[in-house]
Amino acid sequence: MLTSMPGPMEQAFIRNFSIIAHIDHGKSTLADRLLEIARVTNERTKKAQILDTMDIERERGITIKSNSASFVYRSKNGSDYLFNLIDTPGHVDFTYEVSRSLAACEGVLLIVDATQGVEAQTLANFYLALENELAIIPVINKMDLPAADLPRTRHLIEETLGLDGSEALAISAKTGENVPDILEAIVERIPPPGGDLKAPCRALIYDSYYDSYSGAVMKVRMFDGTLHPGDRIKLMSSELEATITELGYMALVRLPQKNLAAGEVGYIVAGIKSIELTRVGDTVTGAHRQAAQALPGYQEAKPMVFSGLYPVAGDDYNDLKDAMQKLKLNDAALIYEQESSAALGFGFRVGYLGLLHMEVVQERLEREFGLDLITTAPSVKYRITDTKGILREIDNPADWPNPSTIQTMEEPFVRVTILSPGEYLGNIISLLQEKRAVQENLLYLSDGKVQLIYSMPLAEMIFEFFDRLKSCSRGYASLDYEWTDYQVSELAKVEILVNAEPVDALAMIVHRAHARERGKVLIEKLKDLIPRHQFQIPLQAAIGSNIVARENISALRKNVTAKCYGGDISRKRKLLEKQKEGKKRMKQIGSVTIPQEAFLAVLKSKE
Repeated sequence: MLTSMPGPMEQAFIRNFSIIAHIDHGKSTLADRLLEIARVTNERTKKAQILDTMDIERERGITIKSNSASFVYRSKNGSDYLFNLIDTPGHVDFTYEVSRSLAACEGVLLIVDATQGVEAQTLANFYLALENELAIIPVINKMDLPAADLPRTRHLIEETLGLDGSEALAISAKTGENVPDILEAIVERIPPPGGDLKAPCRALIYDSYYDSYSGAVMKVRMFDGTLHPGDRIKLMSSELEATITELGYMALVRLPQKNLAAGEVGYIVAGIKSIELTRVGDTVTGAHRQAAQALPGYQEAKPMVFSGLYPVAGDDYNDLKDAMQKLKLNDAALIYEQESSAALGFGFRVGYLGLLHMEVVQERLEREFGLDLITTAPSVKYRITDTKGILREIDNPADWPNPSTIQTMEEPFVRVTILSPGEYLGNIISLLQEKRAVQENLLYLSDGKVQLIYSMPLAEMIFEFFDRLKSCSRGYASLDYEWTDYQVSELAKVEILVNAEPVDALAMIVHRAHARERGKVLIEKLKDLIPRHQFQIPLQAAIGSNIVARENISALRKNVTAKCYGGDISRKRKLLEKQKEGKKRMKQIGSVTIPQEAFLAVLKSKE
């Protein structure tokens, strides 16, 4: 394995690039092959998806946390080049991180699967690369498969992406066939970085992670100036100052260097204790010789989906609190605050970048910290303007104000791009109409596929939309989305009453047109999931004071007259009356046990 790097190289011999693709088109596999050719890994150290460090990433075959690797490649022209491969997350939840990683590059390898063609995220990533004015090298992967159709894929690249299909490199990342050609193409087609070595330092933080010994480690791309160990630096968004203790290149392990200069990609350690302070997209400059202007494009990560997270056993609350603090060290996008529920006890209200981010966080908490958790239904952040003109943002149904005090209600919308074979168009349009989506564009592509662009509420998209899209297209449709804006909407809070008591963890905010149906479906599900008790349990769905649905869970009945053999009927009647009184008293003081499955029923109202 590579353990040392050459000294500083001229900018003309540096190439900074990234690999972008739709999910499962072979991005991580190609990265593995490139690192093997460059001898960053060897027979002893190599493993599949080497840039993916989490078990969840390996099992799901996705990249969640971006990584990077620097290596030296000797070209056929006899010169040595320093290649900086900046890996990117593959899922739409992490689009902002992808955009910052691309801002650190001069070019990308755009992978297209030879069996599947151009998919929704291929398009989304392609547009991101165009926005950053990057050189794009199209790569056709999986040419070794029997179903591979190279002429069709080249035609698709020309028709859909507007690139020259004849220049696309056909490879097999799995077998390594033609992969060396990619390295030569990087030398020839991707321009070297620019930047003024004598100007005040400007470096873009494109990622950061927490090291238990070094603290926050910033992965940076140098745009101007030079940095050395011992230099005093300043983070321009937080105005935090610190002293560099170590810097260098990333080659799966940290390789310390004497300096980092304009055009190079590497890491900086400066004794900063929290990655919240080293935010992705921030600009690093010199504390004594500051840059006049920060690098463009910085944004704070905005959570899009919110849900409550509670331990199954109330005694595990402190363990959950410790686990959240530790997880936050390596995930600056994770936002949480304490909350309590009458039904579930103490827990946290957690904000996520999207549904995949939510799944990953919960799975990590359960795996790495051994916790059993209950999750409430995911919700989004609504905007309420009250009658006094005050604007409030609400992400928890429990905080929904009295309808009489509301002037306007707004909900977030997303622009959805769907690519699907044309035969499933009718099913998909029906689903989109049901989800209150509005058509913006519909294109028929040359290979029999259809591209649909719709505007739809984010709340509808997080509620079983992806599962139903896959079902109605038999798995062939691919989805990509981006947040657009807030729009005025008619919303209502649906409360669930169990035994006449509202259960805050089951409450949900839905569009008024769907409120009655959603409440009725949920009540019917709860009737099957909540076990019978010694007394009758009424289940009700209410909008304000209006009950829109009701079901009863019948009581368990003991045959108290079994011991009466014949005799006077009044004896039996007396025993039944006594039982009736007992059940009435039990209903007043008894508590209903609601199983975990009941809270999960809110997530899926249809089978």
